[in-house]
Amino acid sequence: MNCAEATQEFDADVIVVGAGPIGLTTGNALRHHGVSCLLLEERIDVKAYSRANNLWARPQELLAGIGLRDVLAENSYAIHTINFFVNGVPTMPIPIADVASPYPKVLYSGQDVIERTLIGEFEARGGRLDRGCRVTDVLQDGTGVTVVLRRGKDGPQERRRCRYLVAADGAKSTIRPMLNLDFEPVRLPNCMNRQVDARLSWRRSQEPDQLWFFYYERGFAGILPVWGGYHRLFFLADDTGVPDRDPTLDEMQAVAREVTGDETLTLSDPQWLTHSRFQYGVSPGYTRGRVFLAGDAGHLSLPIGGQGMNAGLHDAVEVAWRLAMTLRGEAAPVILDSYGEERGKEHARLSAQQVRGFRWTVYRGPVTDTVLGLAAKALPNLGSLLQGTDDMQQIGVEYPKSALNEDRLSGLATLIRSGPKPGERAPDTEVTHGGETTNLFQFLYNPDGHTTGWALLCFDGRSSEAGASLLAAVDAVTPWPWVRPRLVLAGPTVDGAGVPVLSDMDGKAHGAYGLEGRPALVLVRPDGHIAFRGDADRADRLAAYCRKNFGAETVRSTSALVAAQ
Repeated sequence: MNCAEATQEFDADVIVVGAGPIGLTTGNALRHHGVSCLLLEERIDVKAYSRANNLWARPQELLAGIGLRDVLAENSYAIHTINFFVNGVPTMPIPIADVASPYPKVLYSGQDVIERTLIGEFEARGGRLDRGCRVTDVLQDGTGVTVVLRRGKDGPQERRRCRYLVAADGAKSTIRPMLNLDFEPVRLPNCMNRQVDARLSWRRSQEPDQLWFFYYERGFAGILPVWGGYHRLFFLADDTGVPDRDPTLDEMQAVAREVTGDETLTLSDPQWLTHSRFQYGVSPGYTRGRVFLAGDAGHLSLPIGGQGMNAGLHDAVEVAWRLAMTLRGEAAPVILDSYGEERGKEHARLSAQQVRGFRWTVYRGPVTDTVLGLAAKALPNLGSLLQGTDDMQQIGVEYPKSALNEDRLSGLATLIRSGPKPGERAPDTEVTHGGETTNLFQFLYNPDGHTTGWALLCFDGRSSEAGASLLAAVDAVTPWPWVRPRLVLAGPTVDGAGVPVLSDMDGKAHGAYGLEGRPALVLVRPDGHIAFRGDADRADRLAAYCRKNFGAETVRSTSALVAAQ
């Protein structure tokens, strides 16, 4: 079959089912990589309520890498501090923006605002969105996936054909059980969440730049900004004596006054009053053949730390660059296969973490409350510990067992100053380029305009003798044009490479990577996670890694071309 015939056979290279924030982000990421994409959505309109509404630092980094972060930030409030109270006693505020990221402030918006923004971007990028259709079957074969869909109850069956399918159709996914990847959720008994989005007047600051959380007898409450001048108030609590229905505005105002200790607190103009109960679970697998799960289609997340949608954004970015590389012929099978392994394990880890935080938050007795009251003044980070994590910003998400990891650094110095290992996020740091101070992230994501580019950081370790090894490494990766080298030099300049040179004479980058005095090679994936580390004088190991993960050489190396001439 020739290329023209293959194109005509498929409605899109990738079909994404679900046009919520995760499906739309997946679609945008695929279009960012130049992949043809069709989104299918059962809903006719955007959800009317804000629902998930926050973006932590690490997801913002990933969104920036696909050109979405700034446009979302335009309609978001930037949060710098989280305030915690235990039984009315304030704990030390958490400066949430005190994190080593270009995007330290948490963004708070609204799911409806996020969806509309992402829809506009998707359509501007040439994506296609088809609403009002329900998927009834998914049929896989050796070359692609056929999606069977129906409009309305009695509409005729329609079929759409793609090479790969991403299911981002939410917690009630219709596709997950079709793949035998369903799971039985674990229900948390005797607790309920009551919630309102409304205008808030109270004695504390009304500026949308802070969050407030309150641990009180039998419960936990939060007050968060929602785009448009509103606030969200939620109360997770023991359900004893609480009516099993949506609350009234007067009921929410009464409990809010009691919990916050502010008798003047007033709620008005409610947009959304709701109640819910809790369950959690993770799919036993995130891939089945040519179909991939993303977001709530693969997990049920507890509302602890606002992690659910953010974890789904990782899914969207991670599956998109792998599909793009595979469709471009740039990847060995291990690249695409690694998605399910990495994200499945991460969701399982996050779920266990959330359960711990939730049990601390809701299932507390009087003894625990007494201890918390005493600890409130003694433990500066009590609030973050109660949430089940001190990494709410998701900076610590890592893939320590990924099949894409390879660590070939050797010697005692590696044990003394280990630095970030393969699977961990490549840290950002200050460097100098062309006489101007900039940050390393500018040279990691979309390196040299390659959206699926892998950045090769060549550190000289402040050695005057490392130049030849670094040039050999640059030459070694020329068969794979999407591997983009950068020289990170703390010592003498190196000429002749024809690649970006980042000056690090103050050693900030070398220090961040644990490579002071260590000439080394660090290969960073398109998602900003480290894949490979090795000694600078062993470019052969780097080339072997590339052959294993990308396939055989696609072009002849520079040295081979010179020798042929």
